[in-house]
Amino acid sequence: MITITTFAERLLVCDNREMNAINYLELIRNADVYDVAIKSPLELASALSKRANNRILMKREDLQPVFSFKLRGAYNKIANLSDDELAKGVICSSAGNHAQGVALAAKKRGVRAVIVMPVTTPPIKVDAVHALGGEVILSGNAYDDAYEYARRLEIKQGLTFIHPFDDPAVIAGQGTIGAEILQQTDGKIDAVFVPIGGGGLIAGIAACIKLQYPKIKIIGVEPDDSAAMRDSIVAGKPVSLEHVGIFADGVAVRRVGDETFRLCQKFVDEIITVDTDQCCAAIRDIFEDTRSIVEPAGGLAVAGAKKYIALNNLNDKTLVTISCGANVNFDRLRHIAERASIGDRAEMLLAAEIPEKPGSFRQFCEVLGNRGITEFNYRYADKNKAHIFVGVQLSKRQGEASELLTELNKTNTNVINLSDNEMAKLHVRHMVGGRSTDIKNERLFRFEFPERPGALLDFLNAIGTDWNISLFHYRNHGSDYGRVLTGIDVLESESEKLEAHLLKLGYSYWEESDNPAYTMFLQ
Repeated sequence: MITITTFAERLLVCDNREMNAINYLELIRNADVYDVAIKSPLELASALSKRANNRILMKREDLQPVFSFKLRGAYNKIANLSDDELAKGVICSSAGNHAQGVALAAKKRGVRAVIVMPVTTPPIKVDAVHALGGEVILSGNAYDDAYEYARRLEIKQGLTFIHPFDDPAVIAGQGTIGAEILQQTDGKIDAVFVPIGGGGLIAGIAACIKLQYPKIKIIGVEPDDSAAMRDSIVAGKPVSLEHVGIFADGVAVRRVGDETFRLCQKFVDEIITVDTDQCCAAIRDIFEDTRSIVEPAGGLAVAGAKKYIALNNLNDKTLVTISCGANVNFDRLRHIAERASIGDRAEMLLAAEIPEKPGSFRQFCEVLGNRGITEFNYRYADKNKAHIFVGVQLSKRQGEASELLTELNKTNTNVINLSDNEMAKLHVRHMVGGRSTDIKNERLFRFEFPERPGALLDFLNAIGTDWNISLFHYRNHGSDYGRVLTGIDVLESESEKLEAHLLKLGYSYWEESDNPAYTMFLQ
């Protein structure tokens, strides 16, 4: 978590260019969004509020016609185009919510809309844009590829590019959410938690609220593996991330906008980051209060609020969270459900090595006591020891996890807490088999690659046939990216050659050869 200088300090040091930000209040007041957008409800999350001992309100942007706030900014931008620009049409690049927002806004205004989407875009999102009258062009494996192609088409066909976040009209459209929040609460709130991708949503909300109620805190929330705004604030200028996490794809942006950065630097009080498990737990919290399922980006604000409450020991505060979207693939729900309990610390994953002798297995289970077991994997290792991988349900009593580890250690059990081990959660818990005594030079790697028909075969072809694959695990999580865990049998003399080859593949990867989940169960 980072804290930015106070709002008053920033006003004192701002230059003339920064003072122009005050114009955003007028832009927001005049924003034209309600031809397509609804004034979304601000609902009390009663169950979550009770658990958190604070009053938590959810701004339900997931209830918009395209299940996302994005139509606000898109429509406001298109509504402000000249007749000549409207006649030529608009274009954007997007893999999801912005595409649907632009398509709906263009349809409402009777404007041609060209939407460039990566070829990895799930069919459900492509179909949604088609249904709204958008002309879909699939180009490239990632958003950056689609963006570059869209900018070329913009020039070639004389279209107007609708930026997803770095445009004053788009920012002002999103800022209408801030205006609604103030109307719905009379400004009687302590903080607003806003997801950050490129920064358009938080820039608009922050400018609107801070210029009228400077004491209300604006707190941005980012995934810890996609914290482009946090890193930019720390650097003092927009920076580009080398790698962007793929779980919360709605906010997976390598570089924030120049204008959104400027506004966030001025108006945002703090930025907090959350991990995948915390985000999944928040999605479950929202479901339990609303019976609605938001997308991963839609759970960020609640996840951030919960973490912020815990870090600062908040009580009896009124906090607003932005549920920014609900465009989630059905197949991803399995993954979200698996990780939610860990994120809420309601489940603990343990790896244990126990003596291979009568009574040791039972003794281990006796220590677990009456706790619920979510999964249990036992594997004979050799005549002296056996390995266990177990998921244990926990109450939310403070310190219970540490107490359980202490009790297990008292029995001379070698136990490791794998609850924060990404490889264990993604792969090892779903694998069977065990060690291979014939593989002597195995190295383990975790990969991510764009998911599309034939992608797994493309990945294997890219790896090549120079080395023997000794272990392989792939699982489709219903996202735009596939995840693979693979062991490669390679002689020490060939290691540099392998590493050079992996760098040329262009896939994001991590070596996991020293991961304790691997050394205990698979090596």
